[in-house]
Amino acid sequence: MAEVSWAAGTALRIARQARGLSQQQLAGMAGVTRQAVSAVESGNSDPSLRLALGLAGALGMTIEELFGRGELADPVLARPVASAGPGARVSLATVGDTFVALPLRGETAARTGFDAAGGLVPGHAEAFAAGAGELRVRPISPPRPTLVVAGCDPALPLLETPLGLLDPPVAFVWWPCGSGEAIRLAAAGLVHVAGVHRPADELASIDVTDIPGGAEVVGFASWREGLVVRPGTPVTSLGDVARLGLRLVNREPGAQARTLLDRECLRLGLTPAELPGYDSQASGHLQVAAAVAGRLADAGVSGEPAALAYNLDFIPLATERFDLVMPAKLAASREVQGLLKVLTSPWLLTQLASLPGYEPA
Repeated sequence: MAEVSWAAGTALRIARQARGLSQQQLAGMAGVTRQAVSAVESGNSDPSLRLALGLAGALGMTIEELFGRGELADPVLARPVASAGPGARVSLATVGDTFVALPLRGETAARTGFDAAGGLVPGHAEAFAAGAGELRVRPISPPRPTLVVAGCDPALPLLETPLGLLDPPVAFVWWPCGSGEAIRLAAAGLVHVAGVHRPADELASIDVTDIPGGAEVVGFASWREGLVVRPGTPVTSLGDVARLGLRLVNREPGAQARTLLDRECLRLGLTPAELPGYDSQASGHLQVAAAVAGRLADAGVSGEPAALAYNLDFIPLATERFDLVMPAKLAASREVQGLLKVLTSPWLLTQLASLPGYEPA
């Protein structure tokens, strides 16, 4: 009986949260008490037939769909953030009225272990039977309100905890990429928020003309960006890196770190040919620092917090600010409103301030 209660409770909680409802809201819609909903979700009670009918009806489901074991859900059409082949595991979220699929691979697949997937791309031709720019994805858990953020700040996952404590909670998915790619994804309607960083002394506002309907910009944090090298490396400038023939690890085109590197090359009169490894592409600040610490490269441009996390020497080149760009058409969504609520939470501000080299905006 305990196993049945636990399974029923988990199914009810997931279905409720997927629809953005609190226990009290669901209870009112079903004509039952909040305590009855809580008892089923906690596994302390199996639902009676009357209670099961009321809950299933309020959620727009049959009793079998809500409490039965069932099969995998029918595929939905989703717009992929990046290419995903047959059998790919993806995070599944809605941005506006559209499903988006974020492939779980590389840095997006794991932190200290594998992240849970929201769906699977079916095998063979079925995966690509959708319209242009769409992908068939078979959900393996009910989609729920999920904030999708693109950007390169490794502190962005800190948003997950306070978002999960909202009532009803909002899930979180991070797509790590450079500022240019983040803006492109926001303009395409594939993410709720684009994280963009730029020089702190740059007075001009972020260009959001490519985002239909415009966007709002909110500050998140600032840090110094510069060269990272292993302790004891005789480097005080990018010129030393070139002079000593040290191997560089670079970021992808469109990333602010790469823009800063190119600006420094121009100032010193250096060409990419003078910097071995210039054509390499690491996916983020921590990845640059990890490559240097692991002796896969000798130097790279990254944020000071990443250098400190890997005990690397840091030569500052600029002070950067990291802003969150939110398309205006999504500003009223539950996901973006949830983000605005948690940005000023004491927990989040304390966590950001605890990171060496970070300055919460």
